[in-house]
Amino acid sequence: MPQHITLSELQSLIKRGIDDAHPLPYWVTAEISELKVNYSGHCYLELVEKGGANHVPKAKISAVIWRSTYGMIASYFGAATGGQTLCAGLKVLVKALVSYHELYGLSLQITDIDPSYTLGDMERQRRQTIEQLQRDGVFDMNRELPMPAVVQRLAVVSSRNAAGYQDFMKELSSGPYRFEVTLFDAFMQGAESEESIVRALETVADALDDFDAVVLIRGGGSQSDLGSFDSYRLCCHLAQFPLPVIAGIGHDKDRSVADLVAAVSLKTPTAVAVYLKNKMAEFEALLDSLRGRLAEWAEEMLGGCTTFLREQAMRLEQQTMRLVHECSLGLQRTGAELGHRATEAVRRSGDRLGTLRSGVAQAARFALANHGLRADNLASMLRHRSFDFLSVRRRELTLTGDLVASRDPRRILEMGFSVVRQKGGALADPLALHPGDRVEIETHSRTFEAQIDKINMTPPKLTYTQAVEEVERILEKFNDGQMSVDELGAQVKRAAELIRLCREKLRKAEQEVSEALKEE
Repeated sequence: MPQHITLSELQSLIKRGIDDAHPLPYWVTAEISELKVNYSGHCYLELVEKGGANHVPKAKISAVIWRSTYGMIASYFGAATGGQTLCAGLKVLVKALVSYHELYGLSLQITDIDPSYTLGDMERQRRQTIEQLQRDGVFDMNRELPMPAVVQRLAVVSSRNAAGYQDFMKELSSGPYRFEVTLFDAFMQGAESEESIVRALETVADALDDFDAVVLIRGGGSQSDLGSFDSYRLCCHLAQFPLPVIAGIGHDKDRSVADLVAAVSLKTPTAVAVYLKNKMAEFEALLDSLRGRLAEWAEEMLGGCTTFLREQAMRLEQQTMRLVHECSLGLQRTGAELGHRATEAVRRSGDRLGTLRSGVAQAARFALANHGLRADNLASMLRHRSFDFLSVRRRELTLTGDLVASRDPRRILEMGFSVVRQKGGALADPLALHPGDRVEIETHSRTFEAQIDKINMTPPKLTYTQAVEEVERILEKFNDGQMSVDELGAQVKRAAELIRLCREKLRKAEQEVSEALKEE
């Protein structure tokens, strides 16, 4: 069996070697990755050193601050850093003894801490963020945005349960102005605060048209609680945000980078609410001022317009009187001329009607004499031609039979005509039809039933010129010998009716002219 020792003996050798090699404490810089205070009062930590572009851990070790020392170190560190507590994410400079335990392995026992190193590291991070924002050309972008005259629709990024948010809402609601507040809930401290606030800002950016400004608020806290407000990622979002950012982060001593890039920075959430109410009050005062100026301007304009209208009214009255006088003289001249011309026209029309009447009477007597002679000649010829006439008629009768057969109604229907029947008989007089009557229409191939909806039988109204022209056409038939005995009486009657119509139109025109001239 080879020579050997037990595990505990090996651990003891390692412990003695470490104790002999590292008898004195070291000042060590590291980042707290984990921290837990045990119920017994001991504080257990995990320290890490990060390196490279991705800040991956390159060294890690456990550490402990015993109860007897932890209270003193925590109190001293908080007082020196303005209330900062030891927590994960802090970079610290600690005084530590190297120790080795057979069960728990290698660890560091922290006996002291240098707060100035932590403050310096936070300040370095802050300066680096500012310099990077300036190099990127975005540091002043949000502060250069114009603040709306009315900031009423607010996108509030805060924690729903935070005292700062409650104070903000209480102060905002105490004034006479109405605000539309939409809360975008986010963590305002801790390791998750940076990511949470950035997500809230991105959500607001998706609805820019719904808001006038962004309000970023939180209550007071330690310096470490405000570390996320110095981060480059968060501050870059704030600096480039397309809406003005109003910050009220809740600390008095130092201004975070978020305060520096915001369009407006105030100390507390309550101060932000007061600022918003003052903006509304300023706008209200501006409206009052504009209202007064507008009233003065309107009064001045009204006075000027009143004077102008009065002058224009006087000019209009003068011009109207002159025009009325001129029009009156013109109407008198026109009325006199119109009366003279109308009288002359009526006289000429009366003379023409008298001439037409004499012509009609003379033509009628002449036509009657001619037709009487013609009747005697026809009687003589009738005796000589009776026998010939009968013979011809016999032959014609035979031809007529054939013709009648050819003009059978069925053949007429085959030619495209139709027969209209009412109550079983053929319709001979269309004037007998009335709207609502039912008729039967027979064609070559079919028979239809129809209902009369409308009958247009309004006789056309004759003008004076049309009536005179028709009388002249009747006289031409007399003169040309085209007038038959059968139509003589009807034509003479029609001519007399037309002459009466013309006389009535002349009397009516004369009366209208006289009445019109009386009005003048």
